[in-house]
Order: sequence, then C-alpha cells, then structure tokens
Amino acid sequence: MIAATYNVNSINARMENLACWLREKSPDIVLLQEIKTEYDGFPFFELQALGYEAAILGQKSYNGVAVLSKKKIKVIEEGLPGLKDEQARYLEVETEAGGEVWRAASVYLPNGNPPYNHPDDDSKYVYKLKWMDALYEHAKDLLQLSRPVLLGGDFNVILTAEDVYDEKAFLNNALCREEVRQKLTAIRYLGFYDAFRLLHPQEKGYTFWDYAGQAFPADNGMRIDYMMLSPQAADRLLFCEVDKDPRRGVKPSDHTPLIVELKS
Repeated sequence: MIAATYNVNSINARMENLACWLREKSPDIVLLQEIKTEYDGFPFFELQALGYEAAILGQKSYNGVAVLSKKKIKVIEEGLPGLKDEQARYLEVETEAGGEVWRAASVYLPNGNPPYNHPDDDSKYVYKLKWMDALYEHAKDLLQLSRPVLLGGDFNVILTAEDVYDEKAFLNNALCREEVRQKLTAIRYLGFYDAFRLLHPQEKGYTFWDYAGQAFPADNGMRIDYMMLSPQAADRLLFCEVDKDPRRGVKPSDHTPLIVELKS
C-alpha cells in the first residue's frame, strides 16, 4: 500500500502537475493540504477520471485539506476534535487500501508567525499552541484504534537542526521554537512514529523550499511535512522518500510530496 502527503498549494492552479504525479506514482491514499478552494470549486470530476474518490474540508484563502483514495471514503472528523476552529486544517477519514480499512488524517498545522505588518502580534502563535494541544489530545484517541493510522501533512514544525538548511536563520521563528518542538515530540512519544526518520535517521529530507532566490537549486530547504504512523502502520513500513520531481516542474508548489510504502 502506498500513501503520500502533499501540500499542493492551490489544487486548481496545480491540477495538471498533480494529475501527472498521480498517474506516475499511483498512490492508494493521498493527504492534501492548502487546497485553497471550497467544495464547489474542487476538481472532483478530474480526480474521478484519474481513479480517485475525494473528501474535502474546503476553504478559500490559504487553507483547506483533502484526502484522495482509490476506494470509497467515509468522513470521520471535519475539524480537529476539541477545538473550535474557523479554519479548515484537519480532515480525518476511513478508507480501504490493501484489502483493509485505514484511518487517515490530513493535517495543516498553523504556521504561528505574526503578520509582517504587526510583528508584535502573538495571536497566531497562541493559536498554533492551542492547535497542537488539541492534536495531542486527539492523537491519544487515534492510538486506541485497532486499525492502522496515518497522521500526515504540513506540520509547520522544524523538529531538529538537521531538518533545516540553517537553523540560525530561524531563531525565534514559530517553526522551530523549543516549545513547538516539544509539543510535536510529545505526540511522537505517545506512540506515533516519524516515517522518514525511521528509515533515514541522519539524512536530510527537506520537503519545502521558499520561492525566493535560489532556494531550491541551493537546497536551502526545511523538513516540515511528516507522515506519522501508528504502531500498527509503523511495523509495516517498507519505504519512505521525499519525491523532489514535482518541485522541479513548471509552476510547482513550494512543497513536494512525501511517499511511504507499507506492507498490506
């Protein structure tokens, strides 16, 4: 079974890129973030033509999450339980792959940095911390399920110095403050496993490169997209890679997919 997470950064603007990638890689389950569209504007028909069902929690602006699957999808949660949230950042479903049912959640965790014109406004960072606390509490419930769980997406956390090209460039940035690192580490210590680090303990695995300058050619990136696996899923992990090909394309997302393969 192949699953992936991908911050597509506006699905309609990049549908051609996504379609090419889906045809080439043929993942069973895909977790999408930043779809930037509401339900009426989502490309359901184009995805069905490619063999995918879709569930979405849509929103204009910079939000919106979705799950694609080759099998039927049952929506479990629209929004993170325990959190009153007007932003579309969490979608949890059940779907079949490899002859069994999987629980899969697409996560778009808040960035947390203040707006440039209000550098002293910490409301976005407070929101991020509350969001992570709610995710921690719900992660406990997910780990009680008897079926394998995929918790994947754009977590907007640089977990260690190895996960960014220059940690000093991000001092006091909400992506790598010690407080948010500790909160994501606490979710892992509950029993979730970071798929990339399970197979690549020391390697770079950047999934995001800014559009500015020569960030991508210079590999000035960061690892902020994760596929977290419950123990039932982690025991089956065969393969995990960052697929850089979509980032090399025309008008790409600033993120690139993370792909995992698990034994059925």
